[in-house]
Order: sequence, then structure tokens, then C-alpha cells
Amino acid sequence: MLDSRYWKIGFFTGLISFVLLILGVRTVLGHELIVNNYLTFAVFGLIVGIVSSLLLFYQLHIAFKMFMVVLVLAFAEMFRSFIMMDNEFSEAIGMLSLFIISSFGLAISVIIQFLVKLLKKK
Repeated sequence: MLDSRYWKIGFFTGLISFVLLILGVRTVLGHELIVNNYLTFAVFGLIVGIVSSLLLFYQLHIAFKMFMVVLVLAFAEMFRSFIMMDNEFSEAIGMLSLFIISSFGLAISVIIQFLVKLLKKK
């Protein structure tokens, strides 16, 4: 059974991701958001929340910590590209960097977690 603290951590991780996406696009970029934007941001937040809950549920603590650090760095890169770049592709670059950095960070953190578990078995 999924412990309640795992659910809470996943919920707040997803909610914070959702709010940061809205803050970045609506406030920093100044774009008017439509329903599809909110839906997309909610799906990304849901995925991030589920992933963080599952990492904790399966006791992959190293992977969870690395994923959280990478997620913070991915959001920082998104905001940096929104603020610092002034070409027409800064929005796309910012969103793509968030998705790419977070997905690569998840993959690398899980690989490192399993390497650590393999080394501890020997």
C-alpha cells in the first residue's frame, strides 16, 4: 500500500511543478493561457508527482534526491532561457529544456541508483 507521505510528496511535487509552469509562461513571458495549456501543465505535474512518489515507494532514495535536484535545475534553466534570451525561440527552448533535462535526469538518477545497489550487493 502506498504510504500517505509518499502520496503527499508526490502531490506537492506535482503541484509545485504545475504552479511553476504557469508562473513561467503567464507571468514571466506574459502569454495568455488557454485550457490546453493548463491541461498540458497538469499532465506534466501529474507525471512528475507520480514519478517522485514511485521513486520513494520503491525506496530509490538516491534516485529521488537526484531527480529533485535535476528538476530544480531544469526549472532554473527554463526560467533562465525565458528571461535571458530575447529571440522568438526562447519560449520553445525553455520548455524543451525543462522536458529534456528532467527526463534525462530521471534516467541518469535511476541508472546511478541501480549501480549503487549492484555495488552494495558485491
